Amino acid sequence: MKAPVRRRQAARGVFWRALGRQPRRLAWIGFWSVLEAAPAFLIGHAVARAIEDGFARAEPATGLAWLAALGVAWLVGAVAARQVVLGVARVAEPFRDDLLTRVVEGTLNRATSRDSAAVARATLQVELARDAFAAVVTSVRGFVFTVAGVVLGLATLAPQALALVLPPFAAGLGLFLASLPALARRQRAFLLADERLADEMTATAGALRDIEACGLREPVAERLGRQVGAQAAAARALAGVTTARTAALAVGGWLPVVLVLAGTPRLLDGGLGPGVIAGALAYVTQSLAPALGGLVQGLGVSGIRLAATLGRIAASAPPAAPPLPSAPPRVRPSGCDVRLCAVTFAYGPHSALVVDRLDLTIPEGDHLAVVGPSGAGKSTLAALVSGMLRPGTGEALVGGVPADQLDPAARVLIPQEAYVFRGTLMENLTALGTQDGTPLGAAGAQGTCPDLAGRLDEAVAAVGARELVDELGGYGARLDPPALSAGQRQLIALARAYLTPAPLVILDEATCHLDPAAEARAETAFARRGGTLVVVAHRLTSALRARRILLMDGARVTIGTHDELIRTSPLYADLAGHWHPERVS
Repeated sequence: MKAPVRRRQAARGVFWRALGRQPRRLAWIGFWSVLEAAPAFLIGHAVARAIEDGFARAEPATGLAWLAALGVAWLVGAVAARQVVLGVARVAEPFRDDLLTRVVEGTLNRATSRDSAAVARATLQVELARDAFAAVVTSVRGFVFTVAGVVLGLATLAPQALALVLPPFAAGLGLFLASLPALARRQRAFLLADERLADEMTATAGALRDIEACGLREPVAERLGRQVGAQAAAARALAGVTTARTAALAVGGWLPVVLVLAGTPRLLDGGLGPGVIAGALAYVTQSLAPALGGLVQGLGVSGIRLAATLGRIAASAPPAAPPLPSAPPRVRPSGCDVRLCAVTFAYGPHSALVVDRLDLTIPEGDHLAVVGPSGAGKSTLAALVSGMLRPGTGEALVGGVPADQLDPAARVLIPQEAYVFRGTLMENLTALGTQDGTPLGAAGAQGTCPDLAGRLDEAVAAVGARELVDELGGYGARLDPPALSAGQRQLIALARAYLTPAPLVILDEATCHLDPAAEARAETAFARRGGTLVVVAHRLTSALRARRILLMDGARVTIGTHDELIRTSPLYADLAGHWHPERVS
């Protein structure tokens, strides 16, 4: 099947799926559309009766009453129109969300680099499609209900006039529908030309200095000129085809008026009164012609734009993704020893190994500091131990359980940039649960149970956050994360981790924004808390407090005490010499 045919079928499929999956909302729109179309049915009768039974008989009260009834119908129609707009919006927004997901995935899968301009253009296409979708649904719906009201009104008021009105109306409608395929082709050509021009302009704007430096002004200007000319030619071709819309509107909307006026003598001879003929003209001029104009605008502009845009989106859509495998069950290990067996890891298939065949054992209850130069893989190791990353080869086990299958309550990782969310201090501190079994987020600002209050006070005091709690206004204080300093956020995260039942704690430079005394207090608290502690060290003092030190230098690792590494590792001695002496205590 050819690509254009596939795009058209995909576009139609997206459109009809969006309508078919919400039948109740469509029924709601249909109900209000009937009320909105009431004036289209009533206008001819109201005008005819106001003239024939009222003003022509010198009974103005009757004539005014009919016109007042028409006014009430217009008010009801206005209320109904508002409900229709709301209903169409409820249908269009899910359509937009589905398209947005589809087009962004397609753009990102297609791009060799994450081109923000491509994503922005794709998002703009979705917004255009959403607006066009709503316009098409609104215009087609309005046309159908209005035409039904007009035909019913004419059939009950002046059936003789139907022969003068319906044939030219059907001819104009057919002329317009026949022009739609050509309009769609020209609209798509215009969109493609416009996109090519935008891409060329973006690339040129980003390379102005290089263009000027290399003396390429003239060839680049010539190339841009060709793109501008192509876009202008596509616009002219589109404008030429749109003349069919004007012809269709003239034939279908205004030729019936001419025929009714020309046929007035015959209609009068047939027994119709002047008021009835005026009512028939009101049907054509006030309902039928505007309805056809709305359809021409809706389908001729919005419909064509929708078809072209959906075709572009369908062309950019990614292939159907295979179903995701079910997540492995989470396991609570019986112990908290850590064992890495021949672990390797890289951040991409063609990237250098960050961890290469690493064997490491951290006994339960151990306190290990991880040091090394920047980029040596310290944070990667922390993520592997915590299960946030999965080894490329080898095993990372905690208590004999693969780290990526751990029950989240079995370990806690605090990164360098601590996470604090909007909410009370209590909610932030208890977000991961507590050692006494309090469930996640169970405590509020009010009604804190005594046991929990005691655990909170103990954790806050242990990590040195008591002064911060008082400064913020107590556990019920609401937090604004951007207003907190990096050090304050770290203290909150440390207290949160201390409260958890996790027997394995990984601090990945989690105290780097604290002063040395505050860092020492927090790390000492975790060392005394029990369990296994892994600290990615920011200062030499963190290494001095640990029982053992793991030195990482790319693929090479060395483990030992501070004194052992000073004697055996020039790199560690060099690192120790670069740490500020005044911070060693």
